Amino acid sequence: MTLHSRLQRQTVKKADALGRLLNKHTFANMLANDTVGVKPTQPVRGHLFYLGSHVRVVAALLIREMSTRFGSKPGGYVWAFVDPAAHILFLSVIFMAISHTPALGTSFLLFFATGYIGFQFYQAMAGYLNGALSANRALLSYPNVAPIDTIFSRYILQLGTTTVVAVFVFSAINLSLKTPLNIHWPFILEAALAASLLALGSALANNVLFLKYPLYEKVFGIVTRPLFMVSGVFFLPDSLPHPARDVILLNPLVHVVMLFRKGFYPEYRAAGFDAGFLYSVALPLLLAGLLIFTGSRRSLRQ
Repeated sequence: MTLHSRLQRQTVKKADALGRLLNKHTFANMLANDTVGVKPTQPVRGHLFYLGSHVRVVAALLIREMSTRFGSKPGGYVWAFVDPAAHILFLSVIFMAISHTPALGTSFLLFFATGYIGFQFYQAMAGYLNGALSANRALLSYPNVAPIDTIFSRYILQLGTTTVVAVFVFSAINLSLKTPLNIHWPFILEAALAASLLALGSALANNVLFLKYPLYEKVFGIVTRPLFMVSGVFFLPDSLPHPARDVILLNPLVHVVMLFRKGFYPEYRAAGFDAGFLYSVALPLLLAGLLIFTGSRRSLRQ
């Protein structure tokens, strides 16, 4: 056999081996890209990765918000408890000097705590969420940080903070009562959820509108300032005369406070409370806020 024929046979063998190797990898690639087995799972993996990325970003923002809100001030965590307790005590002292008994029950502290804490599930949430984008504007330059992440991180932090404060306040009040509290948790949890949804819906829209229209931010602050006075914090809406009661009940926060109080006063009938009206305001407001926010997500990064 000549040298030329030997080289030709070796070349053929190498070509066959390379062909088998290529066929093997081609089959493996075809199996990996099989339209039956993998194609349905690829979107699932993509969505899970996207969701996991947002969860990590929200967790990081949550830690940052905790450190900047509470860690940068002396006694920051303590002040979160002292502030609502001082408001409740102040209202109790004033109304104890005016009246011998509260409008409901026998404890001024409990009556004003149920009104103030129920209202705070909206007011503290809305006030904190309204500044989410402006406070984290620099972080939006990172592609992994979405504008909605700043809202969710503050929502989780404020809801947890108000819940812990409520547990602390009502536990302290319970120690001062002659009979222990008879708590009905479904009413309390529903009221807290409805109040937080109202705050979330308005904040989603306000974060966009505040940046686009600075005058709207000033007008919104002026218009919403009297909410504390007309939300049933220190009075019972159903005890008002007929024309005034009908006007007051147009405020959804009145229904939040009434529902919250029902969780602490089993005897409270809450005449005029309308859950259908409450959610007919909260859910459309949330939807409108989401539409405004998602429709402006590109301009929010600029």
